[in-house]
Formats: sequence, C-alpha cells, structure tokens
Amino acid sequence: MYYLGVDVGSVSTDIVVLDEKLNVYDQVYLRTKGRPIEAIQRGFKQLKNKYKDKEVRAIGTTGSGRGITSFILGADCVKNEITAHAMAGVYYDKEVKTIFEIGGQDSKIILLNQGVVTDFAMNTVCAAGTGSFLDRQAERLGIPIEEFGNYALKSKLAVRIAGRCAVFAESDMIHKQQLGYDSADIIKGLCEALARNYLNNVGKGKDIQPKVFFQGGVAANIGIKEAFEKILGFEIFVPKYYNVMGAIGAALLAKETVESKRCKTNFKGFDISDHVFITNSFQCKDCPNECEVVRILDGEVEIGCFGDRCGKWNQKSHIKSS
Repeated sequence: MYYLGVDVGSVSTDIVVLDEKLNVYDQVYLRTKGRPIEAIQRGFKQLKNKYKDKEVRAIGTTGSGRGITSFILGADCVKNEITAHAMAGVYYDKEVKTIFEIGGQDSKIILLNQGVVTDFAMNTVCAAGTGSFLDRQAERLGIPIEEFGNYALKSKLAVRIAGRCAVFAESDMIHKQQLGYDSADIIKGLCEALARNYLNNVGKGKDIQPKVFFQGGVAANIGIKEAFEKILGFEIFVPKYYNVMGAIGAALLAKETVESKRCKTNFKGFDISDHVFITNSFQCKDCPNECEVVRILDGEVEIGCFGDRCGKWNQKSHIKSS
C-alpha cells in the first residue's frame, strides 16, 4: 500500500510515493511552467505503469496549486505549505525548532515548539535568494547551478554584495565583475548577501532557535547553508529529502486524515493522466463582490470551482465530489 503527496508550486511540481512504513519509495520532479494541470498529468503518467495496480491509501496536496490539484486528483487532504513543511520536518526530527524553506519563487520561516507551529512568515515582494533568482545568476556567470554553492567554498575572501533587493544584488554583482573580482569571491559574497536578506526580511523579529532544518530546492546550495551558519553561529541541518519535504508532509497529513475519519481514499486513480481537463471562468453576480470564479471540467463534467471570496462555489464543488 502507498501514500501519495503532491506539492504544486509556481516553479516545480513534486510528487512523492511513501510505502506502508512511510519511507520515500519514489519521487517525481517536474517544472510547472505555468501549467499545473499538465504538470500533474505528466507526473502521474510517469507513475501509472508502476502503481496502477497498487493500493493507494491516501493522497494529499499542498503548494500554491493545491486547490486545483485536489479537484483533479480527488485529494483526501489539502493543506498550506507551512503545515506540510512543518509536518515533514517534525516527522524526521522531533527536536527541530526552526525551518528555513526556500523554493523557486518564495521563502518561508517556520517556528515550532514541541512539534507545534507557533509562528511563521513568508517573503512578500523580494525574490532575492529564491531558486529562480539563483538559476538566473548561475546562467549569467556561466556556471552550472549544481556547482554554484561549491564555487563559494573555493573563495578565500567574500566580496560584499548588496542583498536587500534582487535588482540591487544583480547590479552589484555585475559591477564587481567589471572591477575584475574573482567569480568564487563574488558567489560567496552573493550567498552571504542572500542569507542576510532572508534573515533581515523573512526572519525579521523571529526567535531563531536550533535545531534548524533547511528545506526547499535552495538547500542544495552549500554556499548558502554555510552563510547561514556563519551569521547564526550554529549548525544548519539539511534533511535527506530537503527538496520534496512539502510533498512528504502532504502525504503524511493525508494518511492522518483518512485514518482519523476511518474512510477510504477519494483518489481518482492514475488514469487522470489520460483525461482531458478544461478550465474556464465566469463572473458571479450574486453579491457586490462580483468574483471571477474559475471552473474546472473533466471532459463535460464540472469537478471543481475556486476563486470566490465567500466560498459558495468552492463549497458546491466539495459537495459534488464527496
């Protein structure tokens, strides 16, 4: 038997398969490319031949695209990224007190006390330090993103880079290049600038206590991990499945939900990869809000709606799917 977790973000879509002992049995990473439905279908097409005849006990969704994903897959549990990342972090280490999560487009900090989320924050407008920003800088410097952090470790003296803003950081890097600074020193300076930016913005006013987990795709960058450790003065831990912790948390939460309700999963099966999904929208005129509601169709059958402020259409979708 298996438990599935799906994390649909703005940059990537992650799917994990947990076995009955809750070990990560399989995982799929896909670029979302602004088309979450297509990304989900590509992912489940990859998994279809392996698991179509296997028992799936529960499925959970998280990420910015968790709503649309839940309608398509028949999710048993739909949770925000804070809850999902916290769940996964505590599952792997009950001593964790702080989680740094930096993904493709956003950053989060989560504070925990005895496994319970007590505070959190997310980045608002600045994308400095996120995966997409680092990808762009690596490409501009002609360095594979996989080697970006290792370059920082080669540096003997970091160049001071302005890190309060992605635009300023990039222009400052270009200026330092023009002055002839070594690439390794520039990259180390950038890693330190991005760590400062994260702590001064996302982590502003937060009581950051060890043990700290570093999760999300950017956790693969050892240069930023080292920069955090230099600033904070203690070790930062990167869990084994740092890049899919959101999806793992969604799967664990789905398992809890199904077991607590003593019900069967709502999972629609791996054949969803072959369905034709259509999205359209309409403007609700039932109140002065005049919300634009997005409707999802599986062929000619409406399977879900979202975008309404009052929850009227969303609630109808849940009633239909229950």
